[in-house]
Amino acid sequence: MKTISYKLLIVTAFILTIATVANAQVTREEQSALTPDKVLTDLMAGNARFAAGNIGDLEIKKRIANTADGQYPKAVVLSCLDSRVPVELVFDQRIGDIFVGRVAGNIEDEDQLGSMEFATKLAGAKLVFVLGHTACGAVKGACDEAKLGNLTALLARIRPAVDAVQGFKPEERTSANKEFVEKVIEQNVRQTIADIRKDSPVLAELESSGKIKIVGGTYDLHTGKVTLLK
Repeated sequence: MKTISYKLLIVTAFILTIATVANAQVTREEQSALTPDKVLTDLMAGNARFAAGNIGDLEIKKRIANTADGQYPKAVVLSCLDSRVPVELVFDQRIGDIFVGRVAGNIEDEDQLGSMEFATKLAGAKLVFVLGHTACGAVKGACDEAKLGNLTALLARIRPAVDAVQGFKPEERTSANKEFVEKVIEQNVRQTIADIRKDSPVLAELESSGKIKIVGGTYDLHTGKVTLLK
């Protein structure tokens, strides 16, 4: 019985050590030493822990105190507004780790671009991540050309992605066709990335010089897994 208890203590200590390392707060010096690829690897490893249910504990109050006078985030994530995609949790990140911009359909506009430019050029983030998700309501609305107040103009910004997806008959190009919707979701992420590069010379220059990387992926509402788009 004592042997079992001792082994249990060893395993528990090991798990807690891994959780502590995974959630270690980034300092200014550590942020400066990061590369876009290292940040991407960290985010994907965090998502693997999240999807597997192996999220480490964190001393929230300590984080709040340590970040009150400064922040050194690793990445900026542009995500959909969807409440089922809690970005920090999805990547197993914590207070002070990442910037998050959210808008229905994860599309870029002048405000989002300005925020990304601040996050990278001024605040030091190394990665821009555009995150779409399965069964996106905004994409479905764009597929059906839905109209509703200011949402009409927002959905119109997703229409280029809808129109770019080929291989479907006219009657198949609706929100009722799950396969079509998922293709549009992926294309919308790609379109947003292309628009970021086109509309922000600041971000384009940072990427071309290797100081940041701009990537995209989709979050699966059923599995919790993020898949990087090629």
